[in-house]
Amino acid sequence: MEGEIFVVTGYGQGHIHPCMQLCNHLSSRNYHTTLIFPSIFASAIPSSFTQHPLTKAAQITSSGRHLPGSDPLLQQSAQDLEAHLVKHSRNPGSRTPLCAVVDFQMGWTKGVFWKFNIPVISLFTFGACAAAMEWGAWKCQAADIKSGKIRTIPGLPEEMALTYSDLKRKSSGPPRGEKGGPPKPGDRPPWVPEIEGSVALMFNTCDDLDGPFIKYMADQTGMPAWGVGPLFPEQYWKSSNTSSLIRDGEIREQKRQSNFTEEEVIQWLDSKPRGSVIYVAFGSEVGPTAEEYPQLGNALEESTRTFIWVVQPGSEGHVPDGLDNRVGNRGLIIYGWAPQLLILSHKSMGGFLSHCGWNSTMEAIGRGVPFLAWPIRGDQYFNAKLVVNHLKVGYRVTDDSSQIVNKDDLVEGIERLMGDHEMKKRAQMLSARFQQDFPTTSMAALDAFCDFIRKSKLA
Repeated sequence: MEGEIFVVTGYGQGHIHPCMQLCNHLSSRNYHTTLIFPSIFASAIPSSFTQHPLTKAAQITSSGRHLPGSDPLLQQSAQDLEAHLVKHSRNPGSRTPLCAVVDFQMGWTKGVFWKFNIPVISLFTFGACAAAMEWGAWKCQAADIKSGKIRTIPGLPEEMALTYSDLKRKSSGPPRGEKGGPPKPGDRPPWVPEIEGSVALMFNTCDDLDGPFIKYMADQTGMPAWGVGPLFPEQYWKSSNTSSLIRDGEIREQKRQSNFTEEEVIQWLDSKPRGSVIYVAFGSEVGPTAEEYPQLGNALEESTRTFIWVVQPGSEGHVPDGLDNRVGNRGLIIYGWAPQLLILSHKSMGGFLSHCGWNSTMEAIGRGVPFLAWPIRGDQYFNAKLVVNHLKVGYRVTDDSSQIVNKDDLVEGIERLMGDHEMKKRAQMLSARFQQDFPTTSMAALDAFCDFIRKSKLA
C-alpha cells in the first residue's frame, strides 16, 4: 500500500458522489482512502463503496460552515474528526496520512488536520472556469464595468472577457443564514479563505473542458492544480464506450419518488425521432421563480417541440393547469426525480435547458447534448459562459440575468437551439473526447498528484 489519504466531502449529491469517485480512483492506485462525510448523508453512501479493501467511510456530525468555535454542531463535528484521527494514529503500525483532500466547502477541517501534521489539498467539486473567472473578476475589479464595455482578464481566453451583463444577476437573500447575502461579481470569492494554507488544488474537471482555467488557477495561487475529473461512476465510462443507455438505478442506490419509472421514460423516448427532444431540468437545489414557472410551461406548450420537463418537489402548483392534457404525448412532465443520465444518453435527445450546475453540465457535454443555459446562482453563471463563449455548444436563454425570464425568450431560445444543426455537430465532436474512457489527461493528472505527494514527502 502506498499510504493513506483522507477525502472530506461537503454537503449535497454534487459533492458526495465526486468525492466517492475520487476515493475509487486513488484506491485503484493502491492508496488507502477514508471518506469523511456529514452524518445526514449516511444513506447516500452505497454499501458497495466500502467493499473495496482499501476504502473506508467515517461520518462526522452535520453542521453549518462557520469556524468550529462559533457553532456547537460544528464544534462537535470537529471533535468527531479529531477522534477519527486519534483512533487512526493509535492503530498498530499506522502511519501519518499522506494528505487530506478537502472539499473547499469544508475548509474548517484544515485546522484539525494540521494538528496532526497532515497537509491539505483543496478540492473544487465545480469546474476550474468558474473558479478562475471569480478570481479574475476580483483581481481586475470587475464591479465597476460600465454598460457596453468589456474587461479582459490577463491569462484567460479573450472570449471570456467580462461584460456588464456578467454583473447583472437577480438579487437573492442571505445563503444558509449568513449575513450580507451572496457575494457580488467582483467581490473576493467566498472560497478564498477556505483554500488558504493548502499545498495544492484539485478540480472536478479535465483539460479538454478547462485547460486554460486550470493553468490560470495554478499560476495565480502559486500551487499545483490538477483536473482529475469528470468524477463520474465507472458505469458512465463503460456506457460511453458502447454508446448504450446509462441506467441511473444501477449507479445510484438511493431511490427517489417519481411519477414515472425508468422503463416508462425509456418507452416514451424510444417513440421519438433522433435528436428531437429538449430536456428541461434544474437539479435538486435551484429552479425558476414562482413567476417564471408559468412562463416556462407556456413556452413549452407554444414551441411545439417535444420535451421532458422535470418539476421539482414543492413546485407542482406552479405548472399551468391542464398542461399535461394540452401537450399530450408531445411532452413528458416528470414530478420528482428523473433518470437524468439515461435521458441525456438517449438518441432522441436534442437539447438541454439547464441551470448549468457543474455535474449536469459535464454529463450533457459527455453525451453530446447542446445547451440552452439558464443559470440561477453561484458558479452556474460562469459555467454557462464556458458553454456558450468558450466551448460554443450552447446559447443563453437571456443576456440579462437580473430580469425574470419570459415566455418569448424561452420560445425563441428553444427554437434557436433545436434548429441549429451546426451547434449539435460541435456538441457531438466535443463529446467524442469522452467516448473512449476516463480522460487520459485526468489519468495523467492523478498520476501527477501521486508523484507530488511522494516527492514532496508530505507525510
